[in-house]
Amino acid sequence: MSRTIGIFLIIVGVILGSVAAAYLFTNPDLSTPARILGFGLAILVLIAPLVGGGIYLARQGANEAKQMAVASQQRKLLNIVQSKGTVQIADVAVELQTSVDKVKDAIYELVGLGVYSGYINWEKGALYSSEASKLRELKSCPNCGGEITLSGKGVAHCRFCGTEFFLS
Repeated sequence: MSRTIGIFLIIVGVILGSVAAAYLFTNPDLSTPARILGFGLAILVLIAPLVGGGIYLARQGANEAKQMAVASQQRKLLNIVQSKGTVQIADVAVELQTSVDKVKDAIYELVGLGVYSGYINWEKGALYSSEASKLRELKSCPNCGGEITLSGKGVAHCRFCGTEFFLS
């Protein structure tokens, strides 16, 4: 919405600037210094605030649209994993029309937000959804039986097979 308003303000500013310039420079009753002063005032009082505010709102709207697209991708990713339980990362990337690296980044963002718990086996390329309570109780890796160690906030890691577990 703010992007639309921004574009509208830019258009209004340009139209008003054109009308002011046309009036000032075609009026035979005005002297050259009066025309220049009038146009300068029109720019300062009328055109600059409208166009400047329009540019700001248009950029703000574009940023909001990007954030909404990222949030939409994250929701899709969560829905895919939660509905299927186990899914290949490559399949998720194809379904989301993105790269495997971007899927990995999205998983880490979701972990940071505290909305995803599960684990990933990077070697197999598999993404698993799991309840946080089950992961907190894990003493050994469900993939290979190896010892699980904490490797970061909300992240545990199997030293033997490389599986990462995300706790929320």
